[in-house]
Amino acid sequence: MAVSYKKLWKLLIDRDLKKKDLADIADISNYTVTKMSKGENVTVETLGKICAALNCGVDDIMEFVPEDNQ
Repeated sequence: MAVSYKKLWKLLIDRDLKKKDLADIADISNYTVTKMSKGENVTVETLGKICAALNCGVDDIMEFVPEDNQ
């Protein structure tokens, strides 16, 4: 299973926030945001910080998707 953060990027757009704003308000590094942009895994602690900063749940910012085996 792969991780998709498309929900997070849509949430940022809806709230008129940029990825840099996310890093600042969630107190996470730009490197972590870059990892998420590439669909890479991040720690549960990081997801918790983002959810606390955006006042949302984990299911509002990410989802698991089947990996494409083609």
